[in-house]
Amino acid sequence: MSLFDSMIKHGLPLVPKFVVGRVARRYVAGETVADAVRTIRALNDEGAMATMDVLGEEVHARDKAEAAVQEYLRVLDVIEAEALDCNVSIKPTLLGLRVDEGFCRDNIARIVEGAKNRGNFIRIDMEDHTATDATLRIYRELQEAHGNVGAVLQAYMRRTLADIGSLFDLKPNIRLCKGIYREPRTIAWKSFDTIRANFVAALEKLLDAGCYVGIATHDEHLVWAGMEAVDRHRLTQEQYEFQMLLGVDPELRRIILDHGHRLRVYVPYGRDWYPYSTRRLRENPTVARHVLRAMVGLRS
Repeated sequence: MSLFDSMIKHGLPLVPKFVVGRVARRYVAGETVADAVRTIRALNDEGAMATMDVLGEEVHARDKAEAAVQEYLRVLDVIEAEALDCNVSIKPTLLGLRVDEGFCRDNIARIVEGAKNRGNFIRIDMEDHTATDATLRIYRELQEAHGNVGAVLQAYMRRTLADIGSLFDLKPNIRLCKGIYREPRTIAWKSFDTIRANFVAALEKLLDAGCYVGIATHDEHLVWAGMEAVDRHRLTQEQYEFQMLLGVDPELRRIILDHGHRLRVYVPYGRDWYPYSTRRLRENPTVARHVLRAMVGLRS
């Protein structure tokens, strides 16, 4: 990363919220489920699948977690009513993990049961390292009980290869991504090349074990590695998918689809768009540069 990009990236807290909001439109479908439906319908028309996420995290009040459960049950109803090619992603800390693990598990179980009754699937997102063990415990319990649950593993975490091995008995459905939270070097790889190498090693370990993998990356090198692995393992379309974030490299998304691969787009919506968007901007300094240009009145 250049010094200029680093300055932009670390200066984001000083950027006015309304300016971040202008750039956030590419990453967030909108504030309502209707906004998300419009976005997902367009993606489905393009040939892409979707996963819908209600924005929010780090909830410390039971009533807010319970309200999130109700919103997710409404989302499942909407997906069914609108016949969308879409599943659902959830964050444990939105659903009460910081209140109590058992409370969180029960909340997620309600959503998982609701999804199963509607023939749908729930992906439990991975957050920072303080939530990893609890998230994997909840995932294991609910997958064993219901069978329609997936997890997320992050290639920059040093523990990821061991975590894969610990889940083999579940034949897990895993979204594999690089990872975005700021973690200490003692538990997370920091070198760009090392993270790439660990991503490929994790992908190979999952595919060798016959696991379904959502290959979640915007890194063209890793997209190539994923395509090569799919070809070498002679996988059918039903055995894997690629995944990308809304608003990131739609040209690469089109390339993946045009090569005959299934691809799912992560579509978040809700009023809590600011923390989500600033993480996206920190991850992508090129977009952060557009924020700076917007602040001084230049066109992106």
